[in-house]
Amino acid sequence: MTTNAVKICVPVCVRRASEIPEAMKRATEVGDLIELRLDYIEQNERDAALSLLLEHLNRADDSIILTLRSPNQGGRSSIDAQARRSFWRSLADLPTNWFADLELDLVNEFARANETTALDWRQVICSHHDFNGVPADLEKVYARMSATPARIIKIAVQANDAMDCIPIFHLFERAQREEREMIAIAMGPAGIMTRLLGPSRGSFLTYGSLDDESATAPGQLIAREMREVYRIDRIDRETEIFGIIGKPVSHSLSPHIHNAAFEAAKFNAVYIPFEVGDANDFMRRMVQPRSREMDWNLRGLSVTAPHKLTVMERLDWIEPSAKEMRAVNTIVLRDDELHGYNTDAFGFISPLRGRFGSLKHARCAIIGAGGAARAALWALNSEGAQVTLFARDPALAEFFARQFSAECKSNADASFNGFDVVINATPLGACGERENETPVTTEKLRGVRLAYDLVYNPLETRFLREARAAGCETVSGLEMLIAQAVEQFKLWTGREPDAAVMRAAALRGLNE
Repeated sequence: MTTNAVKICVPVCVRRASEIPEAMKRATEVGDLIELRLDYIEQNERDAALSLLLEHLNRADDSIILTLRSPNQGGRSSIDAQARRSFWRSLADLPTNWFADLELDLVNEFARANETTALDWRQVICSHHDFNGVPADLEKVYARMSATPARIIKIAVQANDAMDCIPIFHLFERAQREEREMIAIAMGPAGIMTRLLGPSRGSFLTYGSLDDESATAPGQLIAREMREVYRIDRIDRETEIFGIIGKPVSHSLSPHIHNAAFEAAKFNAVYIPFEVGDANDFMRRMVQPRSREMDWNLRGLSVTAPHKLTVMERLDWIEPSAKEMRAVNTIVLRDDELHGYNTDAFGFISPLRGRFGSLKHARCAIIGAGGAARAALWALNSEGAQVTLFARDPALAEFFARQFSAECKSNADASFNGFDVVINATPLGACGERENETPVTTEKLRGVRLAYDLVYNPLETRFLREARAAGCETVSGLEMLIAQAVEQFKLWTGREPDAAVMRAAALRGLNE
């Protein structure tokens, strides 16, 4: 594995002792420590599981954390407090590179009783989990845990928004000042930043799963992804931080694209997804240099739905085209100012320029009236194309269409015969519940030269299949995604990225 201080702990969660050797073998390939979740193992198999582990240690130097989690702290068995006490009291001396993860209640109980157990406090992790959110008295919880004789304290709270991570970073700072070894994690998709940045802020370790199915907490990333996509082993205090804000963002390919580009350019940076509900509050508390509540090396952001308009209120300068589109998808921190740009329009038009050359007088139909449609309409209008906007409710889209001299029609019973380009700017066909839907079928696309789907996942949408059956040339949304990402990278770094590297990374992400 790597030689730096980052330690990824991979949980092993199996039901039977016989499954442990293979699971541990897989875990050691990607992790630095192994956590054996004894609460997952059937009760009558636990002794056999421990015997297998001792045999394993005769052949390897792996560090192992034993965990027998109580039900109210996220455990998977109905074990009661007395059984937990008995288990830990019954253990023989642990090997020096093993740890025992005990919940705060047991640690306090053993410490108050001044019990002489087989456990060495230097090998004890005192843990506390809150699956409801971030407790108001988190600092007091930390203080109670810090007062125990346990060597390491572990705090895990549920993050419902990226801003819930702020108290965790404050705990990192406090633990560093007090020279206390600590693991702190915000669980859930909104807490991913704590898992990736924690080790560089002093966290004793971070957790990564073998795969999605074996994750032991919400938002737990796959260990291999942490190393290969986010390059966690290279993140340090000097690493420049970029990311994407939206809700949801877990589906985004942007971390794959930008992290690969940073690596190819040998740029000390990481790109992280930030799940944000209130963009205005996020900008104030975490982004704006004059008001943010944590010290981190944030240098730029991508912005996706539903925040492209909201963030504009918090920017110091916005490029004119983004103002016209009323949408910012890229933020750059320059000194103490926030500058806003829109690279969607450039990303959208690039594949069309490559195929048409000039789009002047080209007949173009846009289906949809959201943010993606506005960027497409602005770009096509700038190229001199003749644009018709097709919307479910033309009355709502009429105002925006008039700004750019475009017609606005209902997409009910629309026919696109004679159009040069038809663009799907709706979410229909995107991966998920609506993947098998399309805004138009083959019959309505006959006579169209090119069909362009702004959806990029899946790569082959139903809209594109229908268009191909109608004899149309097709363009996937991946081309727009890469083209706009290239422009973002240039704005953030002043460098030209390797677009081929970005595309290859996106395709890997789609195939995972």
